[in-house]
Amino acid sequence: MDKKKTVRTAVLTIFCLLFWVPVLVMFPNSFMGAEELKASYGGVLGGGTEAVRLELLPVYPTLKPYVELLLDSPDFFVMFWNSVKQVVPILIGQVLIGMPAAWAFGRYRFRGRRILFLLYMILMIMPFQVTMVSSYLVLSELSLMDTHPAIILPGIFSAFPVFIMQKFFRSIPDALVEAAMVDGAGQFRIFLHVGVPLGLPGIMASVLLNFLEYWNAIEAPMTFLKTKSKLPLSLYLPQITTDQMGSSFAASIVMMLPAVLIFLWGQEYLEQGIVASGLKE
Repeated sequence: MDKKKTVRTAVLTIFCLLFWVPVLVMFPNSFMGAEELKASYGGVLGGGTEAVRLELLPVYPTLKPYVELLLDSPDFFVMFWNSVKQVVPILIGQVLIGMPAAWAFGRYRFRGRRILFLLYMILMIMPFQVTMVSSYLVLSELSLMDTHPAIILPGIFSAFPVFIMQKFFRSIPDALVEAAMVDGAGQFRIFLHVGVPLGLPGIMASVLLNFLEYWNAIEAPMTFLKTKSKLPLSLYLPQITTDQMGSSFAASIVMMLPAVLIFLWGQEYLEQGIVASGLKE
């Protein structure tokens, strides 16, 4: 058993290191100067035939890429705040709208519940490409194209938060709900004082997962936004040219930091949400 456990640990460690390779390359490259980056990647980016050299540590470390990004790139800050303006309202709206829907699916038994929840699941697994045309037509009819609400409104009504949160609401013991009813609590009070506190891990898990999704969203902003001053940070990197490679590595690190910090803060909630999503309906 010990030998099998050792082999399993070794295999998992190798896979973990493979996933970490892009970060291990990106972080030190963000401290490299233009000449050093050109020597490492010039063969590919310059159209040559030289092999790429992956340097794990910069020979001459410099903060110039971060200085150029944070002090000489106003577009970066505009796009950063655009991302905040779009992602934060989406998450707030998903919680305010998704919680009552998830409570209804998780606690009530009514005619057509399974069919309605099945429709939610179908909407959840549909890729953006399937709903892109219909969303475009609706937003265009509402004169919302090329505005922040064009990104916010479709995100608010996502089905995924309802799927995650209803699992937690459904797992609340009936005895607690019945005890609250005996004490004279109404349905809204039960939802607010029993459902929300006990379902908090599911709520936080949905917020974390959707933050990662919408913070890195590319397709929807590219489709619904045309004005450069309204684009989110996720579309900043594709606009960087090859002669700004140092800034591109620095921008990747800065963009990744909020997601990493939020993930580390809510890792426990995220794990509980993943476990709950595997429960049978």
